[in-house]
Amino acid sequence: MKVILKSDIKGVGKKDQVINASDGYARNYLFPKNLAVPADKENMTKLNTKQKANEYKKSVELEEAKKLSEKISKLNLIIKIKAGENGKIFGSVTAKEISENLKNTHKIDIDKKKIELKEPIKSLGSFNVSIKLYENVITKLKVDIIAE
Repeated sequence: MKVILKSDIKGVGKKDQVINASDGYARNYLFPKNLAVPADKENMTKLNTKQKANEYKKSVELEEAKKLSEKISKLNLIIKIKAGENGKIFGSVTAKEISENLKNTHKIDIDKKKIELKEPIKSLGSFNVSIKLYENVITKLKVDIIAE
């Protein structure tokens, strides 16, 4: 019997996947626990509509990420911080601070988790920071750390 899974089931399949299940397993376990629905014409139509909507949503998000990537790659973010002699700064510049500065100065809201810093920046100078906006959409942001 073909069924459409409503949630992930370990060893069976993922959500919205159409699988072949034995009649007894489907009727006695999957249907009563609301884990699956029969793969009839109506349910298959609903599934196809849902999948098309998800594909469209992903394509729109990808286009937005590409536009944002172009905009960010042209920016030069300047962060002023207290520094001592020899170009050493007090503390460090983290992904959170880069995110906040980007939001305050350029009105671009990027989650700090998307900013990829191997380690916090601890000296003055110019740095290229990678930002992962979406799957396979990674951009570089030039960050200048200067003394106040």
